[in-house]
This record gives sequence, C-alpha cells and structure tokens, in this order.
Amino acid sequence: MLTFFVTFKARGRSAPLPTRKYDSYMDIKLLNREQDTVRFVLSDVSPAFAIALRRIMISEVPVMAIDDVMILENNSVMYDEILAHRLGLVPVTTDPAYNLPEECTCNSELGCEKCRASFSLDVEASDPAEVVYSSQLKPENPDVRPVSDKIPIVKLAQGQKIKLEAYARLGRGKAHAKWQAVSAATYSYDPKARAFSFLVESTGTLSPEKIVLEAARIISAKTLSFEEGLGGIGQS
Repeated sequence: MLTFFVTFKARGRSAPLPTRKYDSYMDIKLLNREQDTVRFVLSDVSPAFAIALRRIMISEVPVMAIDDVMILENNSVMYDEILAHRLGLVPVTTDPAYNLPEECTCNSELGCEKCRASFSLDVEASDPAEVVYSSQLKPENPDVRPVSDKIPIVKLAQGQKIKLEAYARLGRGKAHAKWQAVSAATYSYDPKARAFSFLVESTGTLSPEKIVLEAARIISAKTLSFEEGLGGIGQS
C-alpha cells in the first residue's frame, strides 16, 4: 500500500503532519508568504508528483464563482450575455461549507442553500456617467463575497439601470477558467538536491496554503481510488 509522510518546515522548525497512507518521506520548507502568494521548497519527491501537484492546483481545487445570472432589468449598452460573463470572472471568496453541485443532495439544476450562494445588484445612474464596481454586488452570505471591491463591471449613462440576481457555485478550473484557484503555479527543479522550488499565487478565492493542501489531499484520494481499483482487478 502506498503511503506518504509529510514534514512541514517553517521558520527553522519542523512538524510532521498526521497522515494515513503514504510510503516515503517528502519535505516541505516554507520560504516566504506574502498576502496571496506562497513560496516553498518541496524535496524528496519525483518530478511526476511535483507536476501532478501543480496541475491539480490549477485545474481541480474547487472554488466558488458566479455561474448563473438572472437579469431583471438592463437598459445599459452592455448585452445581458456579456454582463453575465463579466460577473462570472469576478473572483469571489470560497466558503468550504458549500457542496459541489454534483455532490449535493438537492439534485436540482437551480441548486439550494447548501450548494449555491446568491448576490444582488440594483443600480441606477444619477450622474452623467457612473461605473458599477464589484463593491456594489450585495452577497447573501458575507463569507462569499468579491475578493476585490474595485473591479469595474459596467459603465452606465444617466438614467440607465441594472437590476439582477447572481448565483455562485463551487467548480473546478478544468471546467472553466473562472474556477481556477490560482493565477500562477510554477516551479523550478534542482536535480542535484532533488528539490522543487514552488511559487503559488492565489486569485484570492482561497489562501495559497489551503490550495496546496487541498491539491495534496486530492492526489491522495486519487491514489487510494486507483489502488482500490487495482485490488478489484486482482480479485476478479
């Protein structure tokens, strides 16, 4: 059975993480942490593992993004479809309490309070020209809100109005780029030290540490699933 033992080093101190099933040691040394960016060195792993970790951070870590928009009123110059597309690309924070739509017990295309977070936007321009920003999106759940208040959504002329409801769901980057948890995930390889120097920059939806740990958890789950599949083949 394949097992990993993970040791994290930060500020000169090491601490083993409790893990269940792993077969060799790998070592992570934290180099730097700045806002939405983390740098670390990953040692004693194969290039295949490092590549898998990077790819999963990009494409498989679930985060929230606006997926459905109900336009109630829009007499701006921006078409409904373009407005909905722009809203989908506004990064929003992720609350891990929500279910993935395909795993939710509601089995509804519309979703429920366990797999969907809602926003409202109701703005009418009173000035000759008014820019609508992400700060004007009103979240139902304060834990799922725009990462930045300064993202422009649309420009309205005097008297123009937008009224809508938007719904965010968990998703993965492999389905659409709006669900990518990272804006950058790169590494350089030192073959002599057998070490990989990683740079991970979050879009703000999750902290970079959570992204790395969730990617490692997904690798572990995939490995165990593969082992179980092989066991089934051996028994048949």
